Amino acid sequence: MSQIKIVNIVGARPQIIKASAISRAIRRYFSTEITEILVHTGQHYDKEMSEVFFDELEIHKPDYNLGVGSAGHGRQTSMMITGLEEVLLKEKPDCVLVYGDTNSTLAGAVASSKLHFPVIHIEAGLRSFNKTMPEELNRIMSDHSSTLLFAPTNAAFKNLMSEGFRPENSPPYTIDNPKIYFTGDIMYDNTIFFAGLAEKKKAKWLEKLALVRNEFVLATIHRDTNTDNIERLREILVTLKSLAEERGITFVMPLHPRTIISLKTKLNLLYKELSESKYVKIIPPVTYLEMILLEKNCRMVITDSGGVQKESHFFKRPCIVLRKETEWVELVNNGTSRLVDADPERIMQEFKCLMDSLEVLDYPGFYGDGKTAEFILKEILLMFEKS
Repeated sequence: MSQIKIVNIVGARPQIIKASAISRAIRRYFSTEITEILVHTGQHYDKEMSEVFFDELEIHKPDYNLGVGSAGHGRQTSMMITGLEEVLLKEKPDCVLVYGDTNSTLAGAVASSKLHFPVIHIEAGLRSFNKTMPEELNRIMSDHSSTLLFAPTNAAFKNLMSEGFRPENSPPYTIDNPKIYFTGDIMYDNTIFFAGLAEKKKAKWLEKLALVRNEFVLATIHRDTNTDNIERLREILVTLKSLAEERGITFVMPLHPRTIISLKTKLNLLYKELSESKYVKIIPPVTYLEMILLEKNCRMVITDSGGVQKESHFFKRPCIVLRKETEWVELVNNGTSRLVDADPERIMQEFKCLMDSLEVLDYPGFYGDGKTAEFILKEILLMFEKS
């Protein structure tokens, strides 16, 4: 078999980090068999994604940056499809990898499948069962445009089966005869790698923040349902401030720019109270390695982020989820993640419950063995051997 060419499509910082696991595995184990082209749609402009970002994380820099930027869903997605079509027609890859559930994921799946390049969807099968979320529609449509679908959890695998995907399908695999896998989570691969890198490159950072390991709570709020609804944001932050002061434990809040803007413009008095509280430490947005250090060394996580929920499990930290639903249902069923929405009473109740049971919580290996990227690449190569 001759060398195959893969186009890796990403659009935001978390996706670049996910793709880095694939890039790393190609460099280490498959460099003579696979050529990788990394395409960044530019969906999210992020000042952290400078040369320093790629160098610090030892990540392959994009070969193409479409520079699409922010726009409404329709306009943004259409611009990405147009740009991706040009790249795909020029590069003529053997297959295209997309990740997760962003507009870049959907654009990559649509552009590739319409040009008859096989789509490989990593993080397939995740469902919140809430179609008012743009991410849910992106997931579903990307899955149903794909040839190989790699589900990170057993629940995700079962979701695909319930939508008509058949595990028993035989090669050759196509968009009409797709193959589904239960693989484990590629972010577990990354967490293992980046936790070591973070300790090496950022060893003194926690000390600079005057944080004692295992003696603080990490809280992140960035989802627009929380930041743009001022009453929800107020209730969440007032409750977190109360918990911090009642318990006498530092709450570290690396606040998203969207959250800061909402606070300064609409909740200025609360922002002042938070800033002056002895037990609340508001810090600027952090790098990925800094976030890993915070997650690894905190006592508990409070978040509305999907990725942070999983990472809290990787580091064996309980998690309070400021959402009505989550894709990571196995963590809720396990009792180490608690869904509280923005309800002050539930936040306080679940916080107390988790703090009182830290020693007895269990963190099963839901997300594989840390070698998911290798498995995915082996299966991609196998597809071309059998086709």
